Amino acid sequence: MRTGFFWDERCFWHSGGNYAATMPVGGLVQPMAGGLPENPETKRRLKNLMEVTGLIDELIQRHAPPATYEDLRRVHPERYLSRFKEMSDAGGGELGLRTPFGPGGYEIACVSAGLAKAALAAVLTGEVDNAYSLSRPPGHHCLPDYPNGFCLLANIPIAIEAALAGGLATRVAVVDWDVHHGNGTEAIYYDRDDVLAISLHQERNYPIDTGDFEDRGLGAGEGFNLNIPLPPGAGHATYLEAMERLVLPALTEFQPDVIIVACGYDAAAIDPLSRMLATAETFRAMTTMVMEAAADLCGGKLLVVHEGGYSEAYVPFCGHGVIAEMAGSTIDAPDPLGDTFDARQPNARFEHYCSILIAEMEAAL
Repeated sequence: MRTGFFWDERCFWHSGGNYAATMPVGGLVQPMAGGLPENPETKRRLKNLMEVTGLIDELIQRHAPPATYEDLRRVHPERYLSRFKEMSDAGGGELGLRTPFGPGGYEIACVSAGLAKAALAAVLTGEVDNAYSLSRPPGHHCLPDYPNGFCLLANIPIAIEAALAGGLATRVAVVDWDVHHGNGTEAIYYDRDDVLAISLHQERNYPIDTGDFEDRGLGAGEGFNLNIPLPPGAGHATYLEAMERLVLPALTEFQPDVIIVACGYDAAAIDPLSRMLATAETFRAMTTMVMEAAADLCGGKLLVVHEGGYSEAYVPFCGHGVIAEMAGSTIDAPDPLGDTFDARQPNARFEHYCSILIAEMEAAL
């Protein structure tokens, strides 16, 4: 399997402000080591782990030019981009909700989007069979004119719009399994039928007021937006059941030219911003499922773009499992907490309750 790995050292240099978790420091909020949860170490340590195991040597490593202004303008209005660039040149700040950035933040965000754009083009042109984009800052919460949730540019939509404009694809499916609702992607494609947006997330986590199952699209986009909100603690079995009964049938009905995964690892059992009990094996198994769907539907064309995930210790093992699966590699980084997290999975009664919720959503489609 020819698996591309797109990364850039500059993405690790993106910096946030003075935060304690998601709380700005001040008043009764004391500074905290590490600061903002969205920090470079989860991504850097994933790459480091692949270097130590040797997995990275089985990948086709690529860098990419930053996304151009023309690329950005297909998604974001000029007034937003101008304000972002001005603040970046002036030393940084916070342009939206929980989106702090330092000097050069605009340029680094363009690099992050450029990685996703180049990785998608490489998949669609057959340069690689599939690809992983280690993008940072992330993108799936970014609205056209308002950034939030650590996301400054809409990386995946920027990549999609470049591919559509270049005639490389006509129908694109996005499967977002970040633990938080992919509200940015939803907003951009809510009234369109050429992009299927699926978000599998913890209900009422972030944003609190978006991500309902009933939000199915508008106008031409009606039926092309699918939210799958799951209760906290849903666990491994529920994620796989939701994929099997809801995500995969939606992909089959849509018949995409390519599948893109907005891949956050914050549904993991140890993540500070969620309570979902997914494991490294959960992410590997979901990757297998989307790879099989891509093989059946679009010649195996699959792009995985890194989004959230805030456990510096555990994200690398989740990501290693995903990328090894994509590459068909036998190199393993055994999950050091696998047995513990398996023992903490929800009991049969709660899994049955989650299964009922999934059945209700399935019946309503």
